Amino acid sequence: MASAAGSSNLMLAIHEKKTTPTDLYRPLRLYIASAYSEREAASADDDLSAVRDLRAAVEQPSLPDPSSLEQRRDALLAYARALALVEPRFPISPDRAHVHSLTFTWHDAFKGNKKCALASIHLEKAAVLFNLGAVYSQIALAADRSTDVGIRTACGAFQSAAGAFAWLRESGVAAKAVAAGATTVDVSPECAGMLEKLMLAQAQECFFEKVIAGGKPPALCSKVARQVGIFYEEAYAALSAPPLSQHFDKTWVSHVQLKAAQFYADACYRYSLDLHEKEEIAEEIARLKIGMSALADAKKAAKGVAAQLLDSVNKLESNMKTNLERAMKENDRVYLMRVPAAGSLGALPAASLVKPTSLAEVLDASKERLFSSLVPDGSMKALSKYTEMVDNIIRMQAEKLQQASEITRVRLKEMDLPDSILSLEGNIALPLDLKEDVEAVQISGGPAGLDSELQQLRDLRRVNQELLVQTEELLQKEANEDAQFRTQFGSRWTRPQSSTLTKNIQDRLNLFAANIKKAADSDSLIERGVKENYPLMSILDKRPIESALPSISRPIMSLDGNEDAIVGALKQSLRQLESLGAQRAGLEDMLKEMKRKDDILPKLMAGVGSHDDLFKKEIAKYDSICAEIGDNIVAQEQLLLQIQAQNEQFAAVFNIEDYKAARERCYKQIAAAVAKYREIKKNINEGLNFYVTLQEAIGKIKQQCSDFIMTRNIQCREMIEDVQRKLAGFNFSSSSHSSMQRNASVPPDQSSPSPPPHAQAPYAAPPGGDSRPGYSQPEPRPAYSQPYPPSYGAPPQQPPYGAPHPGQYQQPPHQPPPGHDYGQPAYPGWRGPYYNAHQPQPQQPGPYPQPPYNAPGAYPPHQSNYYRPQ
Repeated sequence: MASAAGSSNLMLAIHEKKTTPTDLYRPLRLYIASAYSEREAASADDDLSAVRDLRAAVEQPSLPDPSSLEQRRDALLAYARALALVEPRFPISPDRAHVHSLTFTWHDAFKGNKKCALASIHLEKAAVLFNLGAVYSQIALAADRSTDVGIRTACGAFQSAAGAFAWLRESGVAAKAVAAGATTVDVSPECAGMLEKLMLAQAQECFFEKVIAGGKPPALCSKVARQVGIFYEEAYAALSAPPLSQHFDKTWVSHVQLKAAQFYADACYRYSLDLHEKEEIAEEIARLKIGMSALADAKKAAKGVAAQLLDSVNKLESNMKTNLERAMKENDRVYLMRVPAAGSLGALPAASLVKPTSLAEVLDASKERLFSSLVPDGSMKALSKYTEMVDNIIRMQAEKLQQASEITRVRLKEMDLPDSILSLEGNIALPLDLKEDVEAVQISGGPAGLDSELQQLRDLRRVNQELLVQTEELLQKEANEDAQFRTQFGSRWTRPQSSTLTKNIQDRLNLFAANIKKAADSDSLIERGVKENYPLMSILDKRPIESALPSISRPIMSLDGNEDAIVGALKQSLRQLESLGAQRAGLEDMLKEMKRKDDILPKLMAGVGSHDDLFKKEIAKYDSICAEIGDNIVAQEQLLLQIQAQNEQFAAVFNIEDYKAARERCYKQIAAAVAKYREIKKNINEGLNFYVTLQEAIGKIKQQCSDFIMTRNIQCREMIEDVQRKLAGFNFSSSSHSSMQRNASVPPDQSSPSPPPHAQAPYAAPPGGDSRPGYSQPEPRPAYSQPYPPSYGAPPQQPPYGAPHPGQYQQPPHQPPPGHDYGQPAYPGWRGPYYNAHQPQPQQPGPYPQPPYNAPGAYPPHQSNYYRPQ
């Protein structure tokens, strides 16, 4: 993996940050002597030595065996507790009068060539917490997960590692380190958050291994796997965003990305097993396809991942493919259920079985005796007590504010406010998801654009039909010319008849024609569907779509003419309610800011007065904000009652209930129109794809026919010359010879080039000779340099003509191999699967994809609605 991590059984561990030796004893002792007295420095000598030894233990490299790792963990915890006692007593900070000659240096865990040297206790604490999380991850990785004890150990250690990184982020240590000037990314809050999610993902993965080994039901396994994927997805999102996106090795990113896709796919796989047991075959097919697609996308982007992980992913993909094929066969033969679209499926359920382990207890330094003579323990306890009092105030007030905001939201939704007011003013809005669907339809052309797409279908069908006719005419012309010479020369015309050589071509052309006819029937069904459903879909052509929605109209007759006053009073009350909500948000921010700035440690250390008096005075700072929060909540309750009464009057005057019913009907109509449009659009697109693919296939056959005819013309000229030589050998009369020359002087195809000046090679040769005839023509060569390769799967036939003459012209090395037979099918596709679904003989692989119009029903091999009546 990366330089800062190792992998075992497809999991990662974090390497520790490295540091340089630092002497804490002398700088801290000098500070005590200067700030307090030499007597205090002498009494703290043992404590200073203990801190120095703890720091020296942290500086030593760790060993990989489990017992050494546990000792390393204990040393880091002891030093972290010591730092908690050092921080309030010694001002080790670059922006304060700090301890002289004390600088901490730490290297980046992921890029060892980067380091940070800073006189900051926050950098030291952040580095120690980071290393604590790293050691916990190494303990987890060292555990033998094939046993119950090992898997429990690994799971607990990963959660403890997550707890260390969470503490680094949530306690503010990472943020303070960055604020103090820490320049390495590994101790940033963003990196701590990413590592927390990564450790939770691996802890949850341990649970997944346990439930799989225990043979738990597929539904439970799917929930556990989905949560593993969610944790990996969160870690991958953090790795893909600054400042981490350019910091980590690509193998890290690829590993986490592939893991996220693997467990999402595994969740789909396990969920599909449960669906299969319930005979919900359609959703099973959809879930398997979604999972396989996620795996395929992730594998494309994965680079440098461990081979073991790739093997695991490939095995999962193979199992999903097997189940998908089984489910599709069962659905086609038995269930005949419509496979839902991926977007229509809900999110897979997840079950989180892990959380970061709190390190508050193991990091609690309240029982430590370090520097107790320098700073009384009572001061530390007092500070903790005050902090707890402030936290309680903040928590209680924040809960009140959140509850008030939730009450407002629920009450307004029950009264359909402010939507009904906006509708009255003409500011009507569709639900967001429905509006996005309509916008997508309109961008693609809308129902009004379907006519042009239907015309494209007709045009493409016509082009394919014309290509077929042209190809058949080429073959027929060549056959007629061959028959003419066969009649003229009789038994001397010994080459094979055209019909025997073009039978396979003609069969395929017939199949193409049949498929075009079937496609035309499907096109008719689509056109009928468009015509029948256009009244439903026409609503999607309205721009903006909101103009199709009903609106609240003023009453035709008014008894007292106070409609405007009712609306104005309701709007004014809503504005007041909005103002109260903004005030609550400001009060919550004020509370948090006051807590952030509330630091009574200097006053506690000064020891002026009793702690209780100090607490009472300091806590009073929050009274005014608490009072404002209470007033805000009371005002909101009164205003909501007023709005309720005003809304009832408004609803009665403007007949709001009828408006709501009409609006819901319109929503349903739009949703139905979108669904029908998508269905028709999908069928049209499949038809267009079919015709484009078919046009390419027919074009290739037409080219092959042209090459075939060109070759037959060359054969024709050579055979005429051969016959002439034979006739000359019989010493016919000059008149007969002239008659023969006149009959043979005009070639069958006027457009064919003149024969080359040298002797042409025959169309098959004995083994060892080059049998390809020369194509030295004045016109360009056809697109296919080898239009007639040996038949795929067919044995070579004997050449129709004799061996080459002495001194015969040899072709360049790119020509076909010896034994090439032009009596074989002209190109591999003639025996390929394209449009040959109904032929009984075995088929050879062809160069074209299976067309969607070939099999009965929909577009095999995938499911389609193209032949389904609209």
